[in-house]
Amino acid sequence: MFPGELTLIDPATVTVDPVNLPGLEKHGVMVDALRLDKIHPVVSGNKWFKLKEHLRIAALTNSRRLITFGGAWSNHIVATAFAARQAGTPVTGIIRGEQPLHLSLTLQAAASYGMHLQFISRAEYARQTKAFSGERPGKGPDDTLPLTGLADAYPGSYIIPEGGAGDAGIRGSKEILSLMDGSLYTHILCAIGTGTTWLGLAEAARSGQTIIGVPVLKGIDDFLTKARRLRVGKDESGAGPRLADHCLLACDYHFGGYARKTQELLDFMNNLYRQTGIPTDFVYTAKLFFGATDMINKGFFPSGSRLLLIHSGGLQGNSSLEPGILDF
Repeated sequence: MFPGELTLIDPATVTVDPVNLPGLEKHGVMVDALRLDKIHPVVSGNKWFKLKEHLRIAALTNSRRLITFGGAWSNHIVATAFAARQAGTPVTGIIRGEQPLHLSLTLQAAASYGMHLQFISRAEYARQTKAFSGERPGKGPDDTLPLTGLADAYPGSYIIPEGGAGDAGIRGSKEILSLMDGSLYTHILCAIGTGTTWLGLAEAARSGQTIIGVPVLKGIDDFLTKARRLRVGKDESGAGPRLADHCLLACDYHFGGYARKTQELLDFMNNLYRQTGIPTDFVYTAKLFFGATDMINKGFFPSGSRLLLIHSGGLQGNSSLEPGILDF
């Protein structure tokens, strides 16, 4: 079973790269990118940090199989498939939607790593997964979810929530800022899907730092309110931990919804790469970099601010684009 650390994951490969875009200097703002995309070609970016605690718990509980969830182009699905192969553990991916005639490149890769793919309808997928409601997805000491029918269908399995969410994913994400000197920055920004990485960064933040999440999907405007019980401290009722006031959301950069894109976003990705050499994906990181740049240009950050953008990897999603659209 899983021995503790995947030897192929080398945090020393992470770099902090300057984001020197024309015009930003006039605002007196410095921007760096934490290049988690360099950590591994498959278990890339924040995926490793969200997975590692789940894998550790699965090993401690002698789980016979891993089960997790995702769509046809899910970074999490392919990362889990690879990690499970390295751990020598069978894994099943519950895939959203009916089985297509031709698998996406992501699902082809996951299958090649040994993941068993089980396709279910979108309605059943929504019923099987727990939509994020502001509470930690993990239930019980092993952080598994009470998902209908799966425990009976796969006895002795460990269920990893969609995207690696839950208490375990948050705990792992807290380690991201230990890769470099986070004290240098006034603001730390990341893309938000499930919110797991953002919550981990919030718990690891230093006093005086602002943690900003850029949601990549619509309908998450009330995420901050719902997440108030997820941060160290007590809420007004005294019922549990709450999210600190220095954690913010920038909800205007989803470009129409999850995995939606416009020509403006694609042009931005190409220009960013030409000017900085930093590749992004249109689902997550391009929206993060676009949002940060727009906020700087609009004067959101005081002069003298030092921004750290968390590059969370996931570049394989660009494979869904037609060849030639991107310069990288």
